[in-house]
Amino acid sequence: PRYRPDWASLDARPLPAWFDQAKVGVFVHWGVFSVPAWGSEWFWWHWQGEHRADYERFVQCRYPPDTTYADFAPRFTAHDFQPRDWAQLFQRAGARYVVLTTKHHEGFTNWGSPVSWNWNSLDTGPHRDLVGELGQALRESNIRYGLYHSLLEWFNPLYLADKESGFKTQDFVLKKTMPELYDLVLKYKPDLIWSDGDWEAPESYWNSTSFLAWLYNDSPVKDTVVVNDRWCNNCSCNHGGYYNCADKYKPGTLPTHKWEMCSSIDKLSWGYRSNMNITELMDEASIIEELVQTVSFGGNYLLNVGPTKEGVIVPIFQERLLALGRWLDTNGEAIYESKPWRVQMENSTDTVWYTSKGPVVYAIFLTWPRDNILELSSPAPSPATQVTMLGFAGALKWQKSPGKGLLITLPYVLPSPLPPQAGWTVRLEGVK
Repeated sequence: PRYRPDWASLDARPLPAWFDQAKVGVFVHWGVFSVPAWGSEWFWWHWQGEHRADYERFVQCRYPPDTTYADFAPRFTAHDFQPRDWAQLFQRAGARYVVLTTKHHEGFTNWGSPVSWNWNSLDTGPHRDLVGELGQALRESNIRYGLYHSLLEWFNPLYLADKESGFKTQDFVLKKTMPELYDLVLKYKPDLIWSDGDWEAPESYWNSTSFLAWLYNDSPVKDTVVVNDRWCNNCSCNHGGYYNCADKYKPGTLPTHKWEMCSSIDKLSWGYRSNMNITELMDEASIIEELVQTVSFGGNYLLNVGPTKEGVIVPIFQERLLALGRWLDTNGEAIYESKPWRVQMENSTDTVWYTSKGPVVYAIFLTWPRDNILELSSPAPSPATQVTMLGFAGALKWQKSPGKGLLITLPYVLPSPLPPQAGWTVRLEGVK
């Protein structure tokens, strides 16, 4: 059936199956904001939209007088950007899809946009097609490619004029935003479009429904493409493809609609900050915990890194991504292609989480029980019940617990000078 340019029709489109199966993605925030590399990716807005004193001081101390934000672009060099190395890192991290910022709210495009004259990565800065190069490398590694795109641009004169008119005029949408979205789809055939920058204006201004109808009906990716829910000022958690709802969204119970949680290794920013401190970064255990909770509640987990202006993903970010990948090498069977079970977490605790795959139930526990006995009250065992642990050979002994559920004797873990890993999985067969 052809989709009409209205939410009733567009929202009825089934989500392509690959997205729910993928579960794990990597988000990349990269742009001119990576040059000052301070505060956050909202640098330009805090500096010249809000005139915050700390940002004004930062620029005065570090850059020549009369520096403008445009002066940062030539320093966005991407000299050390090796797309194949990135793709290999993301693959080792266990990512099934990667989402790159093609354009943030600053308006600078990471490809040669025909409607972003001299404010794009071909005309200035890297003089490279960053979107195209990363896309090619990811496809060679069999990783799905998503494109983040901001609808609004803080300081674009066309956008400011439309805003002044109460969004009754649409010059910015017709001359800038929509041409870029169509160009991205036709040029790079993305698997996912991660829209943002929607919150100031209604759907009647953005024309999102017309674009999505074309995307689903006639575009080269009409059968495979997935989109999120940021397409107008009241779309979030209501309309679009899967739901983001809000940054770092945690529903707390099982949502009825497919969703994604985006999170950042640097807790204070999505873009790279040269002055970040180890205490401001997520450690391996918190990353695993967020992933497990998200997937138990039926969500996908999109974990962000911000590369430097040269295109380096700093070693501490690489280390976190590789730790996630090692954990998934052992426990991925309970994550990829899984479905939420009838119970998502043990009622007495938030350290045991469930996923399922057909008749198999997985219990992922985040802290190792003191006496090596794991008590699960939710699964009902049967004479046919078999218990194994991912990454460990052989069956585990279990017995019915006095109340209901089962007591599982875990393998003896030798004391180790290293901190224990961040979660383990028991695989349950023959339980209800």
